[in-house]
Amino acid sequence: MPFSSVHPVEYIRRWQDDYTRFRRDLHAHPELGFEEHRTAQRISERLTALGIEHHTGIGKTGIVAVIRGQATSPHSIGLRADMDALSMQEEGDRAHASTVPGRMHGCGHDGHATMLLACAHYLQETRRFAGTVYLIFQPAEEGRGGGKAMLADGLFERFPAERLFALHNWPGLPVGKVAVHPGPVMAACDRIVIDIEGCGGHGAHPHLTVDPVLVAGHIITAVQSIVARNISPLDHAVVSLCGVQAGNMDAMNVIPRTAHLVGTVRTFLPETRHWIEARLRELVTAIAAGFGAKVKLRYEQVDPATCNDAQQARFAARVAAQLFGEENVIHDLEPSMGAEDFSFMLQKKPGAYLRLGQSNGEGDEQGGRFLHNSRYDFNDAIIPYGAGLLAGLVEAGLPLIEKR
Repeated sequence: MPFSSVHPVEYIRRWQDDYTRFRRDLHAHPELGFEEHRTAQRISERLTALGIEHHTGIGKTGIVAVIRGQATSPHSIGLRADMDALSMQEEGDRAHASTVPGRMHGCGHDGHATMLLACAHYLQETRRFAGTVYLIFQPAEEGRGGGKAMLADGLFERFPAERLFALHNWPGLPVGKVAVHPGPVMAACDRIVIDIEGCGGHGAHPHLTVDPVLVAGHIITAVQSIVARNISPLDHAVVSLCGVQAGNMDAMNVIPRTAHLVGTVRTFLPETRHWIEARLRELVTAIAAGFGAKVKLRYEQVDPATCNDAQQARFAARVAAQLFGEENVIHDLEPSMGAEDFSFMLQKKPGAYLRLGQSNGEGDEQGGRFLHNSRYDFNDAIIPYGAGLLAGLVEAGLPLIEKR
Protein backbone atom coordinates (compact mmCIF):
# COMPACT_ATOMS: atom_id res chain seq x y z
CA MET A 1 0.00 0.00 0.00
CA PRO A 2 1.82 3.17 -1.16
CA PHE A 3 -0.31 5.58 0.90
CA SER A 4 0.20 4.23 4.42
CA SER A 5 2.27 7.13 5.73
CA VAL A 6 1.03 10.08 3.65
CA HIS A 7 -2.46 10.05 2.14
CA PRO A 8 -2.47 12.47 -0.82
CA VAL A 9 -6.13 13.45 -0.44
CA GLU A 10 -5.80 14.34 3.23
CA TYR A 11 -2.53 16.15 2.63
CA ILE A 12 -4.02 18.27 -0.13
CA ARG A 13 -7.21 18.95 1.83
CA ARG A 14 -5.20 21.42 3.95
CA TRP A 15 -5.09 23.72 0.90
CA GLN A 16 -8.81 23.47 0.14
CA ASP A 17 -9.64 27.14 0.68
CA ASP A 18 -6.68 28.40 -1.33
CA TYR A 19 -7.39 26.23 -4.36
CA THR A 20 -11.12 26.92 -4.13
CA ARG A 21 -10.36 30.63 -4.49
CA PHE A 22 -8.02 29.89 -7.39
CA ARG A 23 -10.64 27.76 -9.18
CA ARG A 24 -13.36 30.37 -8.73
CA ASP A 25 -11.07 33.04 -10.13
CA LEU A 26 -10.61 30.94 -13.27
CA HIS A 27 -14.35 30.38 -13.42
CA ALA A 28 -15.03 34.12 -13.30
CA HIS A 29 -12.65 34.74 -16.20
CA PRO A 30 -13.39 32.03 -18.81
CA GLU A 31 -11.43 31.91 -22.05
CA LEU A 32 -12.07 29.93 -25.22
CA GLY A 33 -9.61 27.54 -26.85
CA PHE A 34 -6.24 29.04 -27.80
CA GLU A 35 -7.28 32.25 -26.01
CA GLU A 36 -6.41 31.05 -22.49
CA HIS A 37 -3.79 33.76 -21.97
CA ARG A 38 -4.94 34.90 -18.53
CA THR A 39 -5.59 31.30 -17.43
CA ALA A 40 -2.12 30.21 -18.53
CA GLN A 41 -0.56 33.23 -16.85
CA ARG A 42 -2.30 32.47 -13.53
CA ILE A 43 -1.17 28.84 -13.68
CA SER A 44 2.37 29.87 -14.62
CA GLU A 45 2.51 32.34 -11.74
CA ARG A 46 1.48 29.65 -9.27
CA LEU A 47 3.99 27.15 -10.67
CA THR A 48 6.73 29.78 -10.42
CA ALA A 49 5.80 30.51 -6.81
CA LEU A 50 6.06 26.79 -6.06
CA GLY A 51 9.49 26.59 -7.70
CA ILE A 52 8.30 24.17 -10.37
CA GLU A 53 10.04 24.04 -13.74
CA HIS A 54 7.55 24.69 -16.52
CA HIS A 55 7.41 25.52 -20.20
CA THR A 56 4.80 27.80 -21.76
CA GLY A 57 3.45 28.37 -25.27
CA ILE A 58 3.21 24.67 -26.14
CA GLY A 59 0.35 24.20 -28.57
CA LYS A 60 -0.08 28.00 -28.53
CA THR A 61 -1.31 28.50 -24.94
CA GLY A 62 -0.45 25.18 -23.30
CA ILE A 63 1.91 24.61 -20.37
CA VAL A 64 3.97 21.58 -19.33
CA ALA A 65 5.42 21.42 -15.82
CA VAL A 66 8.23 19.02 -14.93
CA ILE A 67 8.79 17.55 -11.45
CA ARG A 68 11.48 15.03 -10.61
CA GLY A 69 11.20 12.64 -7.70
CA GLN A 70 13.49 11.95 -4.78
CA ALA A 71 15.24 9.18 -6.72
CA THR A 72 16.38 9.10 -10.32
CA SER A 73 14.72 6.67 -12.68
CA PRO A 74 14.28 6.42 -16.44
CA HIS A 75 10.53 6.07 -16.00
CA SER A 76 7.96 8.83 -16.33
CA ILE A 77 4.23 9.57 -16.19
CA GLY A 78 2.18 12.32 -17.81
CA LEU A 79 -0.87 13.90 -16.19
CA ARG A 80 -3.14 16.08 -18.31
CA ALA A 81 -5.86 18.65 -17.60
CA ASP A 82 -7.77 20.93 -19.96
CA MET A 83 -8.34 24.64 -19.28
CA ASP A 84 -10.66 26.18 -21.90
CA ALA A 85 -14.24 27.38 -21.51
CA LEU A 86 -17.35 27.21 -23.69
CA SER A 87 -19.26 29.64 -25.88
CA MET A 88 -22.38 29.81 -23.70
CA GLN A 89 -24.04 32.27 -21.36
CA GLU A 90 -23.90 31.42 -17.67
CA GLU A 91 -27.13 31.68 -15.67
CA GLY A 92 -27.45 32.09 -11.92
CA ASP A 93 -26.27 34.57 -9.33
CA ARG A 94 -23.25 32.87 -7.76
CA ALA A 95 -20.55 35.30 -6.63
CA HIS A 96 -17.91 33.80 -8.92
CA ALA A 97 -20.08 33.69 -12.06
CA SER A 98 -18.54 34.46 -15.43
CA THR A 99 -17.66 38.11 -15.98
CA VAL A 100 -17.40 37.57 -19.75
CA PRO A 101 -20.67 37.64 -21.70
CA GLY A 102 -21.21 34.53 -23.81
CA ARG A 103 -18.36 32.64 -22.15
CA MET A 104 -18.67 30.06 -19.39
CA HIS A 105 -16.76 27.25 -17.72
CA GLY A 106 -19.68 24.91 -18.31
CA CYS A 107 -17.65 21.70 -18.33
CA GLY A 108 -15.42 22.10 -15.28
CA HIS A 109 -12.10 22.65 -17.02
CA ASP A 110 -11.40 25.36 -14.45
CA GLY A 111 -11.63 22.61 -11.84
CA HIS A 112 -9.50 20.19 -13.84
CA ALA A 113 -6.69 22.72 -14.18
CA THR A 114 -6.94 23.55 -10.47
CA MET A 115 -6.77 19.89 -9.46
CA LEU A 116 -3.67 19.33 -11.59
CA LEU A 117 -2.09 22.42 -10.06
CA ALA A 118 -2.86 21.19 -6.53
CA CYS A 119 -1.38 17.82 -7.52
CA ALA A 120 1.77 19.61 -8.72
CA HIS A 121 1.96 21.43 -5.37
CA TYR A 122 1.77 18.12 -3.50
CA LEU A 123 4.30 16.32 -5.72
CA GLN A 124 6.75 19.23 -5.51
CA GLU A 125 6.51 19.31 -1.74
CA THR A 126 6.66 15.57 -1.03
CA ARG A 127 8.50 14.06 -4.04
CA ARG A 128 7.55 10.56 -2.87
CA PHE A 129 8.32 8.98 -6.23
CA ALA A 130 11.22 7.98 -8.45
CA GLY A 131 11.49 9.33 -11.96
CA THR A 132 9.80 12.25 -13.72
CA VAL A 133 6.27 13.62 -13.90
CA TYR A 134 5.05 15.81 -16.74
CA LEU A 135 1.99 17.89 -15.90
CA ILE A 136 0.21 18.90 -19.11
CA PHE A 137 -2.13 21.91 -19.00
CA GLN A 138 -3.87 21.60 -22.37
CA PRO A 139 -5.67 24.39 -24.24
CA ALA A 140 -8.62 24.15 -26.61
CA GLU A 141 -10.16 20.82 -25.70
CA GLU A 142 -13.68 21.88 -26.74
CA GLY A 143 -13.49 20.99 -30.41
CA ARG A 144 -10.63 23.30 -31.34
CA GLY A 145 -7.83 20.75 -31.51
CA GLY A 146 -5.68 21.64 -28.52
CA GLY A 147 -4.45 18.09 -28.05
CA LYS A 148 -3.38 17.87 -31.68
CA ALA A 149 -1.69 21.27 -31.43
CA MET A 150 0.41 20.18 -28.47
CA LEU A 151 1.43 16.98 -30.24
CA ALA A 152 2.35 18.95 -33.36
CA ASP A 153 4.46 21.20 -31.15
CA GLY A 154 6.60 18.24 -30.10
CA LEU A 155 4.89 17.41 -26.80
CA PHE A 156 6.21 13.88 -26.43
CA GLU A 157 9.54 14.56 -28.10
CA ARG A 158 10.24 17.26 -25.51
CA PHE A 159 8.44 15.60 -22.58
CA PRO A 160 8.61 11.84 -23.22
CA ALA A 161 6.02 10.48 -20.80
CA GLU A 162 5.77 6.70 -20.95
CA ARG A 163 2.06 6.63 -20.01
CA LEU A 164 -0.70 9.17 -19.48
CA PHE A 165 -3.67 9.79 -17.22
CA ALA A 166 -6.46 12.35 -17.14
CA LEU A 167 -9.75 12.69 -15.32
CA HIS A 168 -13.04 14.50 -15.78
CA ASN A 169 -15.54 15.57 -13.15
CA TRP A 170 -18.77 13.61 -13.52
CA PRO A 171 -22.01 15.10 -12.10
CA GLY A 172 -23.80 11.79 -12.56
CA LEU A 173 -21.68 10.15 -9.83
CA PRO A 174 -21.52 10.96 -6.08
CA VAL A 175 -18.48 12.62 -4.56
CA GLY A 176 -15.81 10.04 -3.78
CA LYS A 177 -16.71 7.66 -6.62
CA VAL A 178 -14.28 6.94 -9.46
CA ALA A 179 -15.17 5.23 -12.73
CA VAL A 180 -12.57 3.63 -14.97
CA HIS A 181 -12.58 0.65 -17.32
CA PRO A 182 -10.62 -0.67 -20.30
CA GLY A 183 -11.63 0.15 -23.85
CA PRO A 184 -13.81 2.99 -25.20
CA VAL A 185 -14.86 5.56 -22.60
CA MET A 186 -15.75 8.56 -24.79
CA ALA A 187 -17.01 8.58 -28.37
CA ALA A 188 -15.44 9.81 -31.57
CA CYS A 189 -16.76 13.24 -32.55
CA ASP A 190 -17.44 14.42 -36.09
CA ARG A 191 -18.89 17.70 -37.36
CA ILE A 192 -21.35 17.78 -40.26
CA VAL A 193 -22.45 20.83 -42.25
CA ILE A 194 -25.12 20.51 -44.95
CA ASP A 195 -25.55 23.38 -47.40
CA ILE A 196 -28.73 23.26 -49.50
CA GLU A 197 -29.28 25.44 -52.55
CA GLY A 198 -32.68 25.80 -54.11
CA CYS A 199 -34.50 28.61 -55.91
CA GLY A 200 -36.14 31.30 -53.80
CA GLY A 201 -39.32 33.12 -54.48
CA HIS A 202 -42.72 34.25 -53.20
CA GLY A 203 -44.30 32.17 -50.47
CA ALA A 204 -47.65 32.48 -52.23
CA HIS A 205 -46.23 30.85 -55.39
CA PRO A 206 -44.17 27.90 -54.11
CA HIS A 207 -44.58 26.02 -57.39
CA LEU A 208 -42.19 28.54 -58.95
CA THR A 209 -39.47 27.80 -56.41
CA VAL A 210 -37.25 24.98 -55.19
CA ASP A 211 -37.81 25.30 -51.45
CA PRO A 212 -34.61 24.58 -49.48
CA VAL A 213 -36.53 24.69 -46.19
CA LEU A 214 -38.67 21.77 -47.35
CA VAL A 215 -35.54 19.89 -48.41
CA ALA A 216 -33.97 20.57 -45.01
CA GLY A 217 -37.04 19.19 -43.27
CA HIS A 218 -36.90 15.94 -45.21
CA ILE A 219 -33.17 15.59 -44.56
CA ILE A 220 -33.66 16.16 -40.82
CA THR A 221 -36.30 13.43 -40.70
CA ALA A 222 -34.43 10.97 -42.90
CA VAL A 223 -31.14 11.29 -41.03
CA GLN A 224 -32.78 9.87 -37.90
CA SER A 225 -33.23 6.57 -39.72
CA ILE A 226 -29.48 6.05 -40.09
CA VAL A 227 -28.99 4.87 -36.51
CA ALA A 228 -32.52 3.56 -35.93
CA ARG A 229 -32.60 1.33 -39.02
CA ASN A 230 -28.99 0.80 -40.08
CA ILE A 231 -26.83 0.45 -36.96
CA SER A 232 -26.86 -2.71 -34.86
CA PRO A 233 -28.63 -2.28 -31.50
CA LEU A 234 -25.47 -3.71 -29.93
CA ASP A 235 -23.41 -0.83 -31.36
CA HIS A 236 -23.62 2.79 -30.23
CA ALA A 237 -24.00 5.81 -32.49
CA VAL A 238 -25.63 9.23 -32.50
CA VAL A 239 -26.47 11.49 -35.43
CA SER A 240 -27.84 14.85 -34.30
CA LEU A 241 -28.66 17.87 -36.44
CA CYS A 242 -28.49 20.67 -33.93
CA GLY A 243 -28.78 23.87 -35.93
CA VAL A 244 -30.90 25.13 -38.83
CA GLN A 245 -30.45 28.43 -40.63
CA ALA A 246 -32.74 29.53 -43.47
CA GLY A 247 -34.71 32.58 -44.47
CA ASN A 248 -35.54 35.77 -42.64
CA MET A 249 -37.85 35.74 -39.62
CA ASP A 250 -39.12 39.17 -40.65
CA ALA A 251 -40.08 37.93 -44.12
CA MET A 252 -43.02 35.54 -43.73
CA ASN A 253 -43.67 35.35 -47.46
CA VAL A 254 -40.17 34.88 -48.86
CA ILE A 255 -38.90 31.39 -49.65
CA PRO A 256 -35.10 31.60 -49.31
CA ARG A 257 -32.58 30.37 -51.84
CA THR A 258 -30.42 28.47 -49.32
CA ALA A 259 -30.67 26.55 -46.08
CA HIS A 260 -27.92 25.27 -43.82
CA LEU A 261 -27.81 22.48 -41.26
CA VAL A 262 -25.09 21.74 -38.72
CA GLY A 263 -24.76 18.73 -36.47
CA THR A 264 -22.59 16.03 -34.99
CA VAL A 265 -21.95 12.30 -35.31
CA ARG A 266 -20.76 10.21 -32.36
CA THR A 267 -19.46 6.65 -32.69
CA PHE A 268 -17.08 4.20 -31.04
CA LEU A 269 -16.11 1.83 -33.85
CA PRO A 270 -14.11 3.15 -36.85
CA GLU A 271 -16.15 1.04 -39.27
CA THR A 272 -19.40 2.54 -37.93
CA ARG A 273 -17.95 6.02 -38.27
CA HIS A 274 -17.03 5.48 -41.93
CA TRP A 275 -20.35 3.80 -42.72
CA ILE A 276 -22.40 6.67 -41.29
CA GLU A 277 -20.46 9.20 -43.36
CA ALA A 278 -21.11 7.21 -46.52
CA ARG A 279 -24.79 6.75 -45.70
CA LEU A 280 -25.21 10.46 -44.94
CA ARG A 281 -23.81 11.39 -48.33
CA GLU A 282 -26.17 9.00 -50.08
CA LEU A 283 -29.22 10.27 -48.21
CA VAL A 284 -28.68 14.01 -48.54
CA THR A 285 -27.72 13.73 -52.19
CA ALA A 286 -30.76 11.64 -53.09
CA ILE A 287 -33.21 13.80 -51.11
CA ALA A 288 -31.93 17.04 -52.58
CA ALA A 289 -32.01 15.62 -56.10
CA GLY A 290 -35.57 14.42 -55.57
CA PHE A 291 -36.69 18.01 -54.96
CA GLY A 292 -34.51 19.55 -57.67
CA ALA A 293 -32.08 21.15 -55.19
CA LYS A 294 -28.31 21.05 -54.90
CA VAL A 295 -26.55 19.97 -51.72
CA LYS A 296 -23.05 19.93 -50.30
CA LEU A 297 -22.08 17.85 -47.26
CA ARG A 298 -18.96 18.76 -45.31
CA TYR A 299 -17.96 15.95 -42.96
CA GLU A 300 -15.09 16.68 -40.56
CA GLN A 301 -13.60 14.08 -38.24
CA VAL A 302 -12.84 16.10 -35.10
CA ASP A 303 -11.79 13.65 -32.36
CA PRO A 304 -11.22 9.89 -32.39
CA ALA A 305 -12.79 7.74 -29.70
CA THR A 306 -11.10 7.90 -26.31
CA CYS A 307 -9.96 4.34 -25.59
CA ASN A 308 -8.30 3.28 -22.36
CA ASP A 309 -5.37 0.89 -22.46
CA ALA A 310 -6.45 -2.24 -20.58
CA GLN A 311 -3.33 -2.49 -18.40
CA GLN A 312 -3.35 1.20 -17.47
CA ALA A 313 -7.08 1.18 -16.74
CA ARG A 314 -6.64 -1.75 -14.35
CA PHE A 315 -3.70 0.04 -12.73
CA ALA A 316 -5.73 3.23 -12.27
CA ALA A 317 -8.60 1.24 -10.77
CA ARG A 318 -6.26 -0.36 -8.23
CA VAL A 319 -4.89 3.05 -7.22
CA ALA A 320 -8.40 4.47 -6.86
CA ALA A 321 -9.39 1.47 -4.70
CA GLN A 322 -6.37 2.00 -2.44
CA LEU A 323 -7.24 5.67 -2.02
CA PHE A 324 -11.04 5.53 -1.74
CA GLY A 325 -11.94 1.87 -1.13
CA GLU A 326 -12.92 -0.77 -3.68
CA GLU A 327 -16.61 -0.07 -3.04
CA ASN A 328 -16.12 3.42 -4.52
CA VAL A 329 -14.58 2.26 -7.80
CA ILE A 330 -16.97 1.67 -10.69
CA HIS A 331 -15.65 -0.71 -13.33
CA ASP A 332 -18.62 -0.76 -15.71
CA LEU A 333 -19.93 2.79 -16.10
CA GLU A 334 -21.43 3.09 -19.56
CA PRO A 335 -19.19 4.94 -22.04
CA SER A 336 -20.27 8.50 -22.79
CA MET A 337 -21.28 9.69 -26.25
CA GLY A 338 -19.45 12.90 -25.41
CA ALA A 339 -16.00 13.35 -26.94
CA GLU A 340 -12.59 14.20 -25.56
CA ASP A 341 -9.45 15.17 -27.45
CA PHE A 342 -7.26 13.47 -24.85
CA SER A 343 -7.94 10.70 -27.37
CA PHE A 344 -5.18 12.05 -29.62
CA MET A 345 -2.64 11.64 -26.82
CA LEU A 346 -3.90 8.13 -26.04
CA GLN A 347 -3.24 7.22 -29.67
CA LYS A 348 0.44 7.98 -29.01
CA LYS A 349 0.87 6.66 -25.47
CA PRO A 350 -0.86 4.04 -23.31
CA GLY A 351 -2.99 5.49 -20.56
CA ALA A 352 -6.42 5.89 -19.03
CA TYR A 353 -9.17 8.46 -18.70
CA LEU A 354 -11.05 8.44 -15.39
CA ARG A 355 -14.37 9.97 -14.33
CA LEU A 356 -14.58 11.49 -10.84
CA GLY A 357 -17.93 11.90 -9.09
CA GLN A 358 -18.89 15.39 -7.97
CA SER A 359 -22.56 15.17 -6.98
CA ASN A 360 -23.66 15.65 -3.38
CA GLY A 361 -27.13 14.37 -4.22
CA GLU A 362 -29.89 14.71 -6.76
CA GLY A 363 -30.66 18.35 -7.52
CA ASP A 364 -27.72 19.83 -5.63
CA GLU A 365 -26.52 23.18 -6.91
CA GLN A 366 -23.23 21.94 -8.31
CA GLY A 367 -23.11 18.22 -9.01
CA GLY A 368 -26.80 17.86 -9.85
CA ARG A 369 -26.56 19.79 -13.12
CA PHE A 370 -24.81 17.99 -15.92
CA LEU A 371 -22.00 19.26 -18.11
CA HIS A 372 -22.70 22.09 -20.58
CA ASN A 373 -25.74 23.21 -18.57
CA SER A 374 -26.00 27.01 -18.23
CA ARG A 375 -26.30 26.64 -14.42
CA TYR A 376 -23.59 24.02 -14.01
CA ASP A 377 -20.69 24.63 -11.62
CA PHE A 378 -17.69 22.57 -10.65
CA ASN A 379 -17.91 21.21 -7.09
CA ASP A 380 -14.88 22.58 -5.22
CA ALA A 381 -15.21 19.87 -2.58
CA ILE A 382 -13.64 17.36 -4.99
CA ILE A 383 -10.41 19.31 -5.54
CA PRO A 384 -8.52 17.17 -2.97
CA TYR A 385 -10.05 13.98 -4.38
CA GLY A 386 -8.99 14.69 -7.95
CA ALA A 387 -5.58 16.11 -7.05
CA GLY A 388 -4.96 13.24 -4.65
CA LEU A 389 -5.97 10.66 -7.23
CA LEU A 390 -3.61 12.12 -9.82
CA ALA A 391 -0.81 12.21 -7.25
CA GLY A 392 -1.61 8.66 -6.21
CA LEU A 393 -1.19 7.47 -9.78
CA VAL A 394 2.31 8.95 -9.74
CA GLU A 395 3.34 7.51 -6.38
CA ALA A 396 2.05 4.05 -7.27
CA GLY A 397 3.33 4.15 -10.84
CA LEU A 398 6.79 5.52 -9.98
CA PRO A 399 7.37 3.91 -6.59
CA LEU A 400 10.09 5.21 -4.35
CA ILE A 401 12.03 2.33 -2.80
CA GLU A 402 12.69 3.62 0.69
CA LYS A 403 15.84 2.51 2.51
CA ARG A 404 15.38 0.64 5.75
